[in-house]
Amino acid sequence: MQTNFDKLFINGEWVKGRSKSVITNTNPFDQSELLTIQAASKEDVDHAYKSSEQAQTKWAQEPPQVKREILEKAVHLVEQNKDMIIDWLIKESGSTYMKAAGEVKVSINSMKEAVTYPYRMEGKILPSQVPGKENRVYREPLGVVGVISPWNFPFHLAVRSIATALATGNGVVVKPATHTPVTGGLLFASIFEEAGLPKGLLNVVVGKGSEIGDDIVTHPIPRLISFTGSTEVGRHIGELAGKNLKKTALELGGNNVFIVLDDADIHNAVESALFGKFYHQGQICMSINRIMVQQEVYEEFVEAFVSRVKDLTVGNPANKGTQIGPLIDQDQADRILKDIESSKAEGAELILGGNSEGNLLYPTVLTGVNNHMPIAKNEIFGPVAAIIPFKDDEEAMKLANEHPYGLSGAIHSSTERGTALASTIHTGMIHINDQSVNDEPHMPFGGEKDSGLGRFNGEWALEEFTTVKWVGVQHVRRDYGPFIEKK
Repeated sequence: MQTNFDKLFINGEWVKGRSKSVITNTNPFDQSELLTIQAASKEDVDHAYKSSEQAQTKWAQEPPQVKREILEKAVHLVEQNKDMIIDWLIKESGSTYMKAAGEVKVSINSMKEAVTYPYRMEGKILPSQVPGKENRVYREPLGVVGVISPWNFPFHLAVRSIATALATGNGVVVKPATHTPVTGGLLFASIFEEAGLPKGLLNVVVGKGSEIGDDIVTHPIPRLISFTGSTEVGRHIGELAGKNLKKTALELGGNNVFIVLDDADIHNAVESALFGKFYHQGQICMSINRIMVQQEVYEEFVEAFVSRVKDLTVGNPANKGTQIGPLIDQDQADRILKDIESSKAEGAELILGGNSEGNLLYPTVLTGVNNHMPIAKNEIFGPVAAIIPFKDDEEAMKLANEHPYGLSGAIHSSTERGTALASTIHTGMIHINDQSVNDEPHMPFGGEKDSGLGRFNGEWALEEFTTVKWVGVQHVRRDYGPFIEKK
């Protein structure tokens, strides 16, 4: 496998980008330089898409066992190179060892689901209202897919689109986030090159969004743009794609609620909240954003939760015992600290944390928060727990639905009461007596409202990454009524 990642991957070749810009890849913990890459230009994007289009025509016609064999080889390569991938996730994205290992595991599971897709490209034969006619529906690849991957879970959130697109007969062009060009893109070029993927089918262009971001979307070749990232950028991509009549699969921001009702098991709720809030420093679209606790158990929950947060280990993510590593950059830390200070000024009480050291933001707990404070209204994307009291189930529903996001969530209560409340919350995913960070390769993953469009995983991903064609077959001569030939 290729392990030198200072070039782009276009048309089966490792090439230098043609932009004048340089992407400097740094470790978010100690700011050490990992590598530099000459960035991609608009010409590179054009070359990548044209190469993928040319290769895709033949790839679409390959029998399912050929596609499956290459995908299986890619899975084996990920398994064999797991330690190398984990190392890159730690040093490039600031992942703790636990998070990096977990990300590789969920990525392998996602790839294994994609291995099944070549044999699931099912069609249908349906009846017709016309005598002697047969209606056939064929499922076909879209053509070429553009994938824009994020920096927080770069390996998993890239491969779920890359593997799905390839398995369903598409070509792919990937633009990874500039913070994570290796784990969000270039690693896959190396993996699939080694697995024997046809030349030109998968391309990776590393470049600045300001230079090539719009071109990835507006180029005439891709028929679907798969994007994971902020709602602000997702809106822009959706607008560009809509103008060009392209499909989009958008997984965007979240303001996920974690609701603790008065009949909850408080110990289980605390442990769930600890994971759902602080896993990967809270830098996950599904992370808990608002912890909402019913008044009767509010003090009990806060006391137990703060006690557990105090035990979290903060530091170098390369140390296996570290639970809280760095944020991706200083701007993120500064943004969150500003929201903390603004919320304090509005009456929130800082119970723990609220301080940073470089890109490390120490675990923070705020109580007395209301739904309109910045720390509750904005997507935190950091290790800050905002705890909001509420009166009853109706108020919990109202508070949960008040903000425009709807990605994930969790409720702790009895099964039936929790499920009843879950049915009233406008979100794509929600979990009873669990936390909000869940992803299973066979289950529909995606959000409502400002949290995005479409669904990833399983049969729902098959729908997103393919199209259908109606082929009508007239077996006997059709009677066209008044247009019939007169003899």
